[in-house]
Amino acid sequence: MNLETVIGALNLGSIYAVMALGIYITYKILDFPDLTVDGSFPLGGAVTAAIINAGGNPAAAIAASAIAGTFAGFLTGVIHVKLKIRDLLSGIIMMTALYSVNFIIVGSKASLPVTGKDTVFSNSFTRNLFGEKASDNAPLHSLFDFKELITVVIFLIVLKVLLDLFMKSKRGYLLKAMGDNPTVVATLAKNGGNVKIMGLAIANAFVSVSGSLFCQYNKTFFLTDGTGKMVIGLAAVIIGINIFGKIRHIASTTAVMIGAVIYTACVTLALAKFPANIMKLVTAVLFLLVLVLGQVKIGTLNFSSKKGGDKK
Repeated sequence: MNLETVIGALNLGSIYAVMALGIYITYKILDFPDLTVDGSFPLGGAVTAAIINAGGNPAAAIAASAIAGTFAGFLTGVIHVKLKIRDLLSGIIMMTALYSVNFIIVGSKASLPVTGKDTVFSNSFTRNLFGEKASDNAPLHSLFDFKELITVVIFLIVLKVLLDLFMKSKRGYLLKAMGDNPTVVATLAKNGGNVKIMGLAIANAFVSVSGSLFCQYNKTFFLTDGTGKMVIGLAAVIIGINIFGKIRHIASTTAVMIGAVIYTACVTLALAKFPANIMKLVTAVLFLLVLVLGQVKIGTLNFSSKKGGDKK
């Protein structure tokens, strides 16, 4: 595996780490199997591609993606809490609806490129800061070659800090209590359903931001960008929590981010040895291995997200 492939894996792993933070909220804290992810991830990309192609600011596109993701998660919560639809079905309904929504946002196209447009990875500021690549054959050693990774890591650190601060707030403690023991929330005279809706909204905001970064990194939006993203996010959470979750001084959010990078690196390594047309099969097998190793780690056949010990 050459250096360019390694850097690419780190870039994707860091982008997926943002998504994993959102899935950490639904899967680990709320114990909610939210399949909205496979729709809210490309939603972020669709909103971003539409705004950038309209001449909008790429940073503003990320903010708009976060708002769109928040609304998608909110609707999933409303379907589940207010309409009394089961959690899994609520996510499926929203994921299905978002497929059409994303299609409409990008002008009824299966893909929409942002090539030649400014992105958070390539604009006047980054060109002044990182410089330009000397040539396509230039060796990977300059700061320019790491501009995507540095940019994503900055976004990731900021989002992680914000999430950690939120989790230490009153609303954050209510969110954790809702996942651990809903009765506690009721005794505090709080509406547990509203707390769950809030958690789903925040989680999908993270997922859509990840989709926005993914679109700007690839310079193209594809309608199928969300396929399999739930699997990647779950694998990241399971790997991070089971391997690093019990290590002292490593917060759960940090563990999840590391898990995303590790899983992406494993997929990249596997795909380097296998043809691209079996990518989904390789991904599925790796995820199965993650689940099996998770069973061994926690010593149980129950895959419930409340097992395995989590820093709350």
